[in-house]
Amino acid sequence: ATIVAAVQRHKHVAELLVLVGVVGPVFVAGLLEDFTKRVRPLVRLLAALVSAALAIAYLGVIADRTELAWIDRCLQWAPLAWVLTALAVAGMSHATNIIDGLNGLAAFVCMMMFGSLAYVALLVGDTLVLAVALVFIGAIAGFFIWNFPHGFIFLGDGGAYLLGFVLAVCGLLMVARHPQVSAWYPVLLFIYPIFETLFSAYRRRRRQRGSVAAPDAVHLHSLIYKRLMRLFLGNNTSQQVTRRNSMTSPYLWLLAGMAVAPATLLWRHTMPLMGLCLLFCVTYVWLYLRIVRFRTPEWLLAPQRDPGP
Repeated sequence: ATIVAAVQRHKHVAELLVLVGVVGPVFVAGLLEDFTKRVRPLVRLLAALVSAALAIAYLGVIADRTELAWIDRCLQWAPLAWVLTALAVAGMSHATNIIDGLNGLAAFVCMMMFGSLAYVALLVGDTLVLAVALVFIGAIAGFFIWNFPHGFIFLGDGGAYLLGFVLAVCGLLMVARHPQVSAWYPVLLFIYPIFETLFSAYRRRRRQRGSVAAPDAVHLHSLIYKRLMRLFLGNNTSQQVTRRNSMTSPYLWLLAGMAVAPATLLWRHTMPLMGLCLLFCVTYVWLYLRIVRFRTPEWLLAPQRDPGP
């Protein structure tokens, strides 16, 4: 009985250590890319898949329900659930790296997401996810004050992959461990980086006829930075460039918050979560097309008007 009690007391410590271990491959791949700039996207994807496989094996992370009966029946076949889980975790790791394009953008968005996970974990009594979320909120907050607005330090690929991986693992653990948590809660919570990635892949393949892995500078945050901030803040000095960079991020914080806030409030209600996912995707596409066509909504322009001398 004493041994069992000791194991129970230290269970979460062991799980935390396992989490540190399984994130190793994707973090190291991202870190090597930061230092060498020679790690191909395919290699980083494979590293993320290896980390995801380790999380499935040693942490019990599994995406075996979607709240859609016909898909859930297919997911009863374990190999399919494992493949879906690995793709989801690896995809979120990559998606977080994609939105890491401006000072404070990825860091603040991830901090909001971890805050939501901490709140829901507290409600359902998941002390592991709660502990991980609070640790990462503290770590990101310490990083954020140096990253925003002046960009003294950066996440890099290593940091972005790390945050995305841990977010995905925590979100899937919430669904796997707690039946009352809707499978669509993490989908809406992470919808901004998820849809940014999917839309970018579509744009590169169908519109630009290029590789889906090829980098480009026409993400939504890139367009706001180039077309809105340059118009109002100028582009002549390094100070203006830095200010343009930092002043773009709050727009994307607001966009992400439009998903994070309702996901946090409606974490157990599947149908509203699904509807809000669709609404977010429609809003994103509408906003993207408006900016591409130089028809930027006035609410995006008004806050940055320079009153002049």
